[in-house]
Amino acid sequence: MGNPFKLYIIDIYILKKFLGTFFLSTVLFLAIIAMFDVTEKLDAFLTAPIEETVFDYFLSFLPYFALQLSPLFVFISVIFFTTKLASNSEIIAILSSGISFHRLLRPYMIGAAVIAALTFVAENYLVPPTNQKRIDYTNKYVKNKKVEQNTNIQLKISPDVVAYFGRFEDRNKTGYRFSLYQFDGKRLISRTTANTARYDTTRMYHWILNDYMTRTFDGMDESIIHGRTLDTIIPFEPRDFMISSNDQETLTTPQLSEYIRKQKMRGVANIKAFEIEKEGRYASVAAAFILTLIGMSLSSRKVKGGMGLNIGIGLALSFSYILFSSITSSFAISGATTPFIAMQIPNVIYLIIGLYLYYQASKY
Repeated sequence: MGNPFKLYIIDIYILKKFLGTFFLSTVLFLAIIAMFDVTEKLDAFLTAPIEETVFDYFLSFLPYFALQLSPLFVFISVIFFTTKLASNSEIIAILSSGISFHRLLRPYMIGAAVIAALTFVAENYLVPPTNQKRIDYTNKYVKNKKVEQNTNIQLKISPDVVAYFGRFEDRNKTGYRFSLYQFDGKRLISRTTANTARYDTTRMYHWILNDYMTRTFDGMDESIIHGRTLDTIIPFEPRDFMISSNDQETLTTPQLSEYIRKQKMRGVANIKAFEIEKEGRYASVAAAFILTLIGMSLSSRKVKGGMGLNIGIGLALSFSYILFSSITSSFAISGATTPFIAMQIPNVIYLIIGLYLYYQASKY
């Protein structure tokens, strides 16, 4: 097999087995998950219109869970079809024909690359916008986790401008006891106050101030402007400070990066979930390769327990990977480490495990 870029019959055979098993296992697992979800949320599904349940909830819920459990599906797929190949002595025949164990890994890695590419595109660009409908549905019919109001909000809009709300209500996009401070270095040069500040959702960054007063300071001189209503542009919006659970799941990765950048500039503290979400999306791409390596190494040889033992080991390892990822994310939340390191810890540990298993398997 001289050409390293050419797909031979054995490569296509293993690829078909890998990808076919992956997509089939994904469909089967999602069907089981959907049944459990229907049982858990039966009251909500009986209350909500069927159109919203099908099109707003399940069309977002199923792709979302497919991405969350993608490492599990990859691992189970590799374990299942490779164990079957080994049980039928097909791998022995392949190795006996002169193909090395290292060469045998190639179609597995190509399959992992296909899955990783699909996962990357879906997780970073396609699925996040659909998550908004799923979250809105659960807030409306299951349990409302949306932040409806907040108090004592202070936000740095730019290096020299700070906004403050005594209270903000999301249902009518209105803030009360509003203040806007503008500085020149450490010197206050103007202050605008208003009884209410309402955000106009039809236009970006458009705020309507009611009963406002602007005081401008120039040394010892002061000028005052006041009025009933002022339409003005202030470069921030309610979602910059009204942060609800799962908001990070509705943003594409470019939107996440921009949101994190702006919030850091504004001094907003509770953005760890957004940083973890972003780093987790990148980490999941590497997981496809790592778990494929482990699965292939574990199941490429015949064992006394057969397929059942290998699938049991595969389930334990894949679930432990998902659980470990959840545990390490708490390190970032607590500030013990950065989100990048926290989300890469499982990959590093399981890569070491995979390389060791691969080394052991290649010696036989």
